[in-house]
Amino acid sequence: MLQAQPPMETSSPGCCFNHKPKAAPSSLPSSPGSGYYTSESHTNEVYTEEVPPEPALDYRRVPQWCATLSIHRGEATCYSPRGGSYHSSLGTRCELSCARGYRLVGPSAVQCLPSRHWSGMAYCRQIRCHVLPAVLRGSYVCSAGVQMDSRCDYSCLPGYQLEGDRSRVCMEDGRWSGSEPVCVDLEPPKIRCPDSRERIAEPGKLTATVYWDPPRVKDSADGIIKRVMLRGPEPGSEFPEGEHIIRYTAHDQAYNRASCKFSIRVQVRRCPVLKPPQNGHLSCTSDGNNYGATCEYLCEGGYERVGASLRVCQSTQQWTGSQPLCAPMQINTDVNSAASLLDQFYEKRRLLIISAPDPSSRYYKMQMSMLQQAACGLDLRHVTTVELVGQPPHEVGRIREHRLSPGIIEELRQFLRLTRSHFNAVLLDKGGMDRERYINPVNPDELFVFIDTYLLSEQEAARRAQSGDPCE
Repeated sequence: MLQAQPPMETSSPGCCFNHKPKAAPSSLPSSPGSGYYTSESHTNEVYTEEVPPEPALDYRRVPQWCATLSIHRGEATCYSPRGGSYHSSLGTRCELSCARGYRLVGPSAVQCLPSRHWSGMAYCRQIRCHVLPAVLRGSYVCSAGVQMDSRCDYSCLPGYQLEGDRSRVCMEDGRWSGSEPVCVDLEPPKIRCPDSRERIAEPGKLTATVYWDPPRVKDSADGIIKRVMLRGPEPGSEFPEGEHIIRYTAHDQAYNRASCKFSIRVQVRRCPVLKPPQNGHLSCTSDGNNYGATCEYLCEGGYERVGASLRVCQSTQQWTGSQPLCAPMQINTDVNSAASLLDQFYEKRRLLIISAPDPSSRYYKMQMSMLQQAACGLDLRHVTTVELVGQPPHEVGRIREHRLSPGIIEELRQFLRLTRSHFNAVLLDKGGMDRERYINPVNPDELFVFIDTYLLSEQEAARRAQSGDPCE
């Protein structure tokens, strides 16, 4: 602010003051020859008071008419009519300015007036910008607060990125440079999937049940995960043999996303592939040679198994036991009962037992002729023919070239209720059960349809469907 220093008191030349006439004495002593009366006398003379003249402005006698100018944080450049040495004399004009960082408030120039005062007042005010607003999810640091030339640098919280001006400067016009930036979440969340893993298929299966923990997800900004999506089977699912890729994708509130993946490899332990026996075949579970698979050795008609019937693939990838053989079936007719004879065919062969009153029976001849032509089909379906022909004591019983004793023949007739008076036949399954009876010769096609429809096991039916009919 302008500060005026009071000028020194000086007298102005040419100033006149008022003079009063002296009053006459009230009595004068009489003296001889004086001409005055001794008694008190009065006068009628009038004196007029003089008006003082206007003061004269004298630059020479009063070089400091106004107070000396002093402006804090600023400068006054004065020009006097009498020259450079007179900086506050009457008529001096001073131009006012402020230092950098300050703004002049008031007139930019003043003049020393006759009233001994300057024509105006002014001062230097510091230039200041408004306080910057707070930044959501960020902050700023200023070098000199809100003063001019102060630089404010912006930064964001971890996980956020600055968009806009990174710094702003308080300018001479009291405004900040640039515009207000914002902190935005541009960083995707961090996601970590479980480690890849390998599993062994479960025994007797080609799949493995695999569990895993969900991925670890963290958002670097506000810590909020909006959604985690799984691409692939859920934990606890069964995975087949091979490699499987599991992917997870996480989204934060700003819809940034990140993905991770891991693999699951399922290994099926396998044993060497088994070869079917000569004159036989294999019936295996699961995939045939995987860990836990069981293979059963089966022999063709007219052959029987010699050795273990089952082999199992172990986790060591080796089979249990050793391979059996299919040897020609040995029929022992030197037995004590029909039950002992039938036991030899249990779970191995079906029996077609034909009874005829004599070898010349027309039905018997017809039946045997048809069966001879269908020998391949009978063998394929594991059917063995038993003949009971004639009357005692000339009755004959045989299985191929093997003869039966009279006692066994009689027990078979009684057990199966077969009469000698006329032609009849009975079909037994592999369990020895009576499944069908015929009083006339049976056509092989009719016999085969019945067996294929009602008597084949699942394994036999599957083998028939796979290999077809080799007799055709």
